[in-house]
Order: sequence, then structure tokens, then C-alpha cells
Amino acid sequence: MRLLLTSDTHLPERARELPPSLIEEMDTADVVLHAGDWVDVATLDLFETRARRLVGVYGNNDGPGLRSRLPEVARVECGGLRFGVVHETGATRGREKRCADRFPDLDVLVFGHSHIPWDTTAPGGLRLLNPGSPTDRRRQPYRTYMTAQVADARLTDVRLHRIPPRT
Repeated sequence: MRLLLTSDTHLPERARELPPSLIEEMDTADVVLHAGDWVDVATLDLFETRARRLVGVYGNNDGPGLRSRLPEVARVECGGLRFGVVHETGATRGREKRCADRFPDLDVLVFGHSHIPWDTTAPGGLRLLNPGSPTDRRRQPYRTYMTAQVADARLTDVRLHRIPPRT
């Protein structure tokens, strides 16, 4: 099972459109996980049209139109692994313990908000993944998203994809 992980698309505020590589990944992924801050309802509509299966949440920059269609926290089983998706996890310091305490029933937590890619494992085994942002690199050298594979109830081949600078 192929996964696409993304967050903080911020259309049309941070970019006019999604990067072509993200659209290509969306078309081939079995499941797309979006950790909030869509900003524009049309972006959610695009993801719903293109993704085979979409699991998304709203973020702090998402207004009533998005909040009426998306939960704050989403949970889904993919290939035998228990995934959660949430926008905010709080400060970097203590994140692993805080998330493990808040989500003891998950194997993987996908989150956003910071635009900073993150891949760690909390004590007890909870994997925390932040794919960054495909439209706004903030203080990072690249705009990013992640892909991963799930096979035999194992998360494998987690890759951070760097999007080249706009020309």
C-alpha cells in the first residue's frame, strides 16, 4: 500500500497551485493523508477528486467551510497499522512523550503546522511524521512532502521528497 503524506498546502495564500510532483503522487497513492491547513475549500475538493482514499483534518488556518467537512483528529487503519492525523502537536520539546500519551492506540501519527519535516519514534514505538509543506518552505531549504509504503503491518520506505525552488 502506497501512502502520500502532506500538510500545510495553504492555497492560494502561499502558492497559486500545488507542485506537479505532488499531484502525480496523489494520482498513484492508495491513501493520501493531509494534516491540515488547506486554507481553500477548492483544494480539499481537488484532493477528494484525485485521491483514491483521502484522510484529512482541519488546521488552525482553516475556516468554517473546511471545519464543517473535516475532523480535528482522524484515525484510520492502513494495511494493519493504526494511523492518526492531526494538525498541531505543540512545541518540539517533549513532543514524543506528549503524543505517545495523547495517542496510545496509534502506530503512526502524521502531523503538520510547523512546515518542518519530522521523523522520530516515541518511547513505546509511536512513529511521528511531519511531511513539511509542499508550498511554503518557511525556514527550511526546500518545500516537501513524504511518501511511504505499508506492507505486512509495517511502515517502510518512508521518503522525504524535496520540491525544487520555483523558477
